[in-house]
Amino acid sequence: MQYEIKGAPMPVVECTLEAGESLKCEGGSMSWMTSNMKMQTSGGGIGKMFSKALSGEKLFQNIYTAEGGRGQIAFAATFPGNIIAVEIAPGKDLICQKSAFLASTMGVDISIFFHRKLGAGFFGGEGFIMQRLSGTGLAFLELDGSVETKFLQQGEQIIVDTGYLAMMDATCSMDIKSVGGIKNALVGGEGLFNTVISGPGKVVLQTMPASKLLSLITPKTSS
Repeated sequence: MQYEIKGAPMPVVECTLEAGESLKCEGGSMSWMTSNMKMQTSGGGIGKMFSKALSGEKLFQNIYTAEGGRGQIAFAATFPGNIIAVEIAPGKDLICQKSAFLASTMGVDISIFFHRKLGAGFFGGEGFIMQRLSGTGLAFLELDGSVETKFLQQGEQIIVDTGYLAMMDATCSMDIKSVGGIKNALVGGEGLFNTVISGPGKVVLQTMPASKLLSLITPKTSS
């Protein structure tokens, strides 16, 4: 398979598949394709569908296969930002924000990831449940705004404001930290808690979380 990511600020990834190759994606993610791309819809069973609902995925996935020759299919972003390609390999799982998954090769497995500490889930800004990508293959992820990558050493930490964590290596850990001080918490504008990510591993940050942009737009559109 070959692919090209292009366009901004609403990018699209165009994938060229050889005969017999397949990609899976969220229902409704396909933007355009050649006529020889054949679709099959799968839910993966009741248990799998329940976990998808918890992790922010749609209940059904579509599998597209090139039949009779080379085919092309495109997946477009649903929000201004970036589409990135990540290699998934055994022992190199990724933890992603809800709804980050766009499409992948068939060997990539998407499951739910529970924070070990309840506080990190309820107050950390990313929710109690995120997505976990495992297996083997290539995955395309949709992130909000521009992307900044940090590499943390063992024990090194980075403090992130709510919603700015896009994904991290499964070797990283996540917790919360109070802003500190009543005045800081009430009038500082940063909320009560920040997210603390500890290494080792790679952390990918996004510059404009969808929730933040919507909060800026909503007061203006409702006034």
